[in-house]
Parts: sequence; structure tokens; C-alpha cells
Amino acid sequence: MSPKQHRGEVTSDLLLDSALRVFVESGEQGLTVSAVVRTSGVSLGSLYHHFGSLDGLIGALSHRWLDRLLGELTKALRNAGTARAGIAGAVEAYLAFVQEHRGPALLLHSPLADRKGMARGREFRDAQEARVSEVALWIRQGVDSGELAPLPLPLIESLVLGPVVAVARRSLSGIDDVDLDEAARLLPEQIWRSVRA
Repeated sequence: MSPKQHRGEVTSDLLLDSALRVFVESGEQGLTVSAVVRTSGVSLGSLYHHFGSLDGLIGALSHRWLDRLLGELTKALRNAGTARAGIAGAVEAYLAFVQEHRGPALLLHSPLADRKGMARGREFRDAQEARVSEVALWIRQGVDSGELAPLPLPLIESLVLGPVVAVARRSLSGIDDVDLDEAARLLPEQIWRSVRA
């Protein structure tokens, strides 16, 4: 990597880290170009050079952390010997991510991410195709082996991840009535009952 490329990556990372910090501290309303530039110390021109717009910066930030989350999920699924163990691993990995990376989890579960996901869902899914394909393969293998119910793939994905996402959102919203460790222990069996063959 040339020195110029390295400086570009450092600048890009600094802008992404600063955008996340601004979002966590000030919410969506505080996430402005001027706040990110001020927090990062990077020039306005550099932000536009690397990301094109604030929307581009937010998209790149969301992709970065969604890739990490999906990476944890696919690793858990790959390491599981059975569909049931895969569900337990995925639940544990998802909720551990929420606990260990609260700021990124807040972003990924925010109304801002929801709006962007609804508006550009196919683009986001295509950008994560390798990770999404691994989840789809795991589901297909579970159905083919007779462990998972022969339901449409998106329905199984929703039945497995839907409850976990709901618990994560509840915890991240500040409602203090959810213990994520307890949820990681209890949810897998309930999810398993809904998708087993």
C-alpha cells in the first residue's frame, strides 16, 4: 500500500469513528457534516472526497458494523454441529455483539438505519451478499437434513433473528427490564421450537 493510500484509509477510518461518536453522543439530529468534521479534525473536502455526502458516510459506517455483526453470526453458525446449536450460537453471538459494541448496535438498530434499510434494502443486502449467503446456506442445509421445518428461507431467517433483534432493540432503547445474558439462555429453545422440523 502506498503512503497516499494509507493516509486515505486513516482519514476514512477517522471520519467513520467520529461519525459513530457523534451519533452515540448526540443522536441522529446531532449527526451533521459540521459535527463530524469538528470531531474528527478532518477537512470538509476530505469527507466529501471519501464518502460523497453525509448519507454516504452513514452508509459506509452501517456497512462496516453490519459486516462485523454478520461475521459473528456466520462464525457461530459455521461452528455449530446441528441446527439447534446454530440457533443457540447465533443468539449468543448477536446479543454479545450488542453488549460489546453498544454504540454500533445503537446505530444498527436505530430509526435512521431502519429508514435507510427500507429505502435501500436490496443495495445493503447485496453489499453483504457473502455473509447473507452463508446464513442462507446454513438454513438450506438445516431444511435438507430434516432438522429445520421446510419453510421459505426468509421466514426461517425472520423466526430465528426476529426475537433476537426485538430483545436487542428493547435493551438498547434504555428500557431496563431485559437481561441480555438471560435472553441468550432462554431464547434459543423458544426459537428452536418455532423452526424445528
